[in-house]
Amino acid sequence: MRRASIFLVAGPTCIVGYGLLRLWGRSDGTYGPGLDWQAAHLVGLAGMVFFVPAVLALARLLPRSPWRTGVVALTLVGLAATMVQFGADIVEGLMAADRAEMSALGADFKDIPGVEIAFYDVVPQLFFLGLVVLAGMLVASRRLPWWSVPLLLVGILAPAVNLDLLPLGGLCMLVALVPALPALRQRPTRSVGTH
Repeated sequence: MRRASIFLVAGPTCIVGYGLLRLWGRSDGTYGPGLDWQAAHLVGLAGMVFFVPAVLALARLLPRSPWRTGVVALTLVGLAATMVQFGADIVEGLMAADRAEMSALGADFKDIPGVEIAFYDVVPQLFFLGLVVLAGMLVASRRLPWWSVPLLLVGILAPAVNLDLLPLGGLCMLVALVPALPALRQRPTRSVGTH
């Protein structure tokens, strides 16, 4: 389960990196399109990708149940939607000549029926909701300390208030989930497979 430990650290760390790159890109007053925009969004996308095996590994620390399966499915659906959002931002950044054109491309994408709900306003939030519920289940099974859930909530809500708080949000998520690392490392390899 050593790889799972790496993914668990890499996911939140990439959110920190995304936030720092975003702040760096905004420091000159012209964030996107360009290298700063692409770098930030590629790091953010990598973080979402790393969260997939991390979520699956955390779930394996819990007993099998329909509830666990449902929470994991909810979380992964939210992750998939978030990845599409990052992918769209990257493509729009590549296609656009300036910020105005990039915004117009983004608006055109969101005008497609269902896109705004599926990839921006509603479905991506399932990742965060599922992660908090999963953390709560891990707290109940004593795989995480009680403070992991409130710290995770701070990490999720802070960037929702102000995107400039993304580095803080990623750091809070990292600190909230890191206590699961010993349990991941102790888990026998044979229990990872599905039955």
